[in-house]
Amino acid sequence: MSEEVFRLAVADAAGRLYEHPHLAPAGRAAERLVALDGTEFIPLPEGATLTLLPGRAAIGVGPAGAFRRAGRLPGVEGPLFAVGALLPMGYARTYLPAAFAGRGAQPLPLFGYTAVAFRGGALYAAAVQVEPDNTTWNPRRYNTPDLAARVAALRRAHPGNRILKQLGRCALEYGCFTAQNIFYRRWEGGIPVSPACNARCLGCISKQVSECCPSPQERIAFFPTEEEIVEVAAPHLKEAEGAIISFGQGCEGEPTLAAPRLEAAIRRVRAQTPRGVINVNSNGGRPAAVRALARAGLGSIRVSLLSPQEEVFSAYVRPQGYTLADVKETLRVAREEGLNLSLNYLIFPGVSDREEEVEALIRLLRARPVDLIQLRNLNIDPDVYRRALPPRRGRLLGIRGLIGALKKEFPHLLLGSFTHAEPSPGG
Repeated sequence: MSEEVFRLAVADAAGRLYEHPHLAPAGRAAERLVALDGTEFIPLPEGATLTLLPGRAAIGVGPAGAFRRAGRLPGVEGPLFAVGALLPMGYARTYLPAAFAGRGAQPLPLFGYTAVAFRGGALYAAAVQVEPDNTTWNPRRYNTPDLAARVAALRRAHPGNRILKQLGRCALEYGCFTAQNIFYRRWEGGIPVSPACNARCLGCISKQVSECCPSPQERIAFFPTEEEIVEVAAPHLKEAEGAIISFGQGCEGEPTLAAPRLEAAIRRVRAQTPRGVINVNSNGGRPAAVRALARAGLGSIRVSLLSPQEEVFSAYVRPQGYTLADVKETLRVAREEGLNLSLNYLIFPGVSDREEEVEALIRLLRARPVDLIQLRNLNIDPDVYRRALPPRRGRLLGIRGLIGALKKEFPHLLLGSFTHAEPSPGG
């Protein structure tokens, strides 16, 4: 078999991986199937993991160009299932695995499933790298043998601090990199501050209000005190290389709902040190709270956005007491207050890359400029998401087309995946 030929990747019920001998790879964009050629694939990135999609047959492209379900293979017992890759940070998927849920299939866990294929015995992913190689987020720098001891030592030093108890769980059980950085005393460290949220996101990774999908982690269950926040934040900013403190983590709700306490804590931290970046990750629903935090010493904000169109935004986010207009106002306030402003743009093949979505995003960015767009893969079962949205129309540009349109329209706009540290007065 020629090494230039891409073949569909499939798995059996035990998770054993196979290169299909006859079917070329296909991908999925929302409800559409797409035949994939070599231009869509990159070598499977370091740190990616593979998973079979239970209850979902693999679909490939036959010799005549028709989409075909992968049948049984000689010597392989039972049916074949679709395979997906879960990409590390810094990569945007361009297509979903070509598969649809069969009768009785359970919703998939909340991860970002990416189409994969074989070529010459090696695995490839339908993806594009959006952030240059960054050693601070290389998976090899995390989950090190000394992590458990580091967690235990810091918790012993502050035995009553409930944030550190929560972060210890996030670091050791969930493998959260920003939680681990608190214990490594480096780079971006996350501090959860709010169990409450003013949105009911369909794919919330920390709390599900329906039977949509199993959440991969458990949300913080308390509002930390001002003292607990300062006790974690101040030493990290004083001592860490490339120091960033971020409020608004995956294991919490909306941090601006704790704004008065957070405002006071930020003032106290800034009274101790001017060093490092204080960042908040927010859904953007409370612009007045963002203004207050900025005036207390907040330096950076990342506002999450799923879609610049109200009907898509509301179908997924299901905001409580705010609208897309409030998110746009938060972008205006952040710029007015001089915050380093980035957009956490949650992308999904077949939705984010439709022409009408791309045009709406460009209009938004013309009116509300940002410094950086962090392109993040939306973690959700594709069928659950598809059923929740209103019918989508318009030409499909592809994720690469979305990126190309942004670069053409805004040549100086930064695209990436991470919040960046600014030069700090202390070093």
